[in-house]
Amino acid sequence: MGIVLRYVKPYWKQALFAVFLMTVEVVCDLAQPTLMSNIIDGGVKGGRMGYIALIGAIMAGVTVVGMFGGIGCTVFASIAAMRTATDLRSDLFRKVQSFSFDGLDSFSTGSLVTRLTNDVVQVQNLILTMLRIMVRAPLLCIGGIVMAFAINAKLAVVLFVALPFLAAALTFVIAKGFPLFGKVQTSLDRVNAVMRENLAGVRLIKAFVRTDYEVKRFGDSNERLTEITVKASRVVGLVMPLMFLIMNLAVVAVVWLSGVQVNEGAMEVGKVMAFTTYISQIMFSLMMISFTLMSVSRATASARRIAEVMNHESERDVRSGVETGRVEAGQSGLEASDGSDRGSVKAASGGAIAVRGGAKVTFEDVSFRYPQAADEPVLRGISFTALPGETVGILGSTGSGKSTLVNLIPRFYEATGGRVLVDGTDVRDIPLDELRGMIGIVPQDSVLFSGTIADNIRWGKADASEDEIVAAAKAAQAHDFVMRMPKGYGAEIGQRGVGLSGGQKQRLCIARALVRRPAVLILDDSTSAVDMGTEARIQTELKAISGFTILVIAQRVSSVLDADRIIVLEDGRIVGSGTHEELVRTNPVYQDIYHSQVGEAAVNG
Repeated sequence: MGIVLRYVKPYWKQALFAVFLMTVEVVCDLAQPTLMSNIIDGGVKGGRMGYIALIGAIMAGVTVVGMFGGIGCTVFASIAAMRTATDLRSDLFRKVQSFSFDGLDSFSTGSLVTRLTNDVVQVQNLILTMLRIMVRAPLLCIGGIVMAFAINAKLAVVLFVALPFLAAALTFVIAKGFPLFGKVQTSLDRVNAVMRENLAGVRLIKAFVRTDYEVKRFGDSNERLTEITVKASRVVGLVMPLMFLIMNLAVVAVVWLSGVQVNEGAMEVGKVMAFTTYISQIMFSLMMISFTLMSVSRATASARRIAEVMNHESERDVRSGVETGRVEAGQSGLEASDGSDRGSVKAASGGAIAVRGGAKVTFEDVSFRYPQAADEPVLRGISFTALPGETVGILGSTGSGKSTLVNLIPRFYEATGGRVLVDGTDVRDIPLDELRGMIGIVPQDSVLFSGTIADNIRWGKADASEDEIVAAAKAAQAHDFVMRMPKGYGAEIGQRGVGLSGGQKQRLCIARALVRRPAVLILDDSTSAVDMGTEARIQTELKAISGFTILVIAQRVSSVLDADRIIVLEDGRIVGSGTHEELVRTNPVYQDIYHSQVGEAAVNG
């Protein structure tokens, strides 16, 4: 719960006001039975109408003060709870954004969504509950006990009989309820994960006629959530009747014993009514605590899950050395000392793309193993250099480690052995924003965002001009199909590029990387959905834009035929390096790949 207190601390004034105003309300509530007792014993009994009117007016005033105390407590408690939740949700989101790929692998997407939404709401409700009910109930209980003893200490002995039973019931709720509500949140994670997968893959589900299977899978997860929730609620539900029974028996005992004292003249009727009211307030306050414990137990589990995310190591923490500065997209710090670009050339299809010049990328005996994996390293003994202006193709079968290899350059993952250097500097010694500002990446999965086409291209460089956007689109062979759309670059596209073909999405992703003017361009199997003619034109454009250091990851030989050098990977090791002509003559692995795609005649020829 330390994380909750840390986030409430900035709003301690609002929280303090809420506690103070709730105390005012409780004091007013505790005063009412005594005032009523005075009316009965001092006014009604003696027929003193003026006294009755006076005490009645005081009761009305106390009621109004208590009402404003309750309203004020709700207002200030709500402000503290809402603002705390807002800060917590924002910091939680920023924390997730700071995760390395290792960190993202540690939490499922469904779990992170639950923690950002439902868990934060549970903490928000906890703060609201603590500042209202968990302040009101103990004060009302303690105040009621004090007032009951003040009226009649002998009758108050009934409390010592009833309270241990109530305490036992509360202990049972805490012992059984807390673990169950932790399981509730875990089950909710699973429901969210299944639902998200279904929504993301709904077209595939329909195509493979798997609707019934997915409905059953969701139903199983939903049923599990229901079972755990019902079980947790049953714990509290079973205790409630017992607490009502104890409370009612205590009231009956008080009424009977006080009746005896009234008959003996040892106690007045008004005091009996006041004492009975205080007993009821004490019992109801304990019941409020028991009801609240259900919310507290669930919120405690949520707070613990939020703390797991907040305490998880971010990628900025594992960096050695330099403090990370904030660098705007496209502003990588690679400008020449006079502020001018290193170069600007004409794209083959027209339009200028400014290039800052490439960077030298070096791998020195690099190895890598996924933290959660217990098997062999994914990469072993990788050593090569990509020079500025050079295009290096990385070819290999599925699972050979191609994508993992390039993910080490922007430090999405940290090399577990050896070094990755950019322009002679270990990437671990370069501030992350600066490092990633040097790199343009076109991933395997073509991710686009809801908005216009221009917005999606400009996502690579926030201040890109219209000319830069058009030039990047032309180089990526996207300009023609964009101009055929009704609104051109202003055309709206749905989330993840709904409405566009796979090849169109890939070309827009390439344009987004090119407008960034990177020193290093990484194309991770980014033309797999593009026809070979378009792919060839894209390669021609990239060659015309001299200066990039280009790393092309491919499974298709045609994607790397014209590369200055091709590196062949197999089982995480480099098994060949050279031009296409050299490898096709001397490297058996490359020959097998080329033969399987082009044909034996081409190899022999």
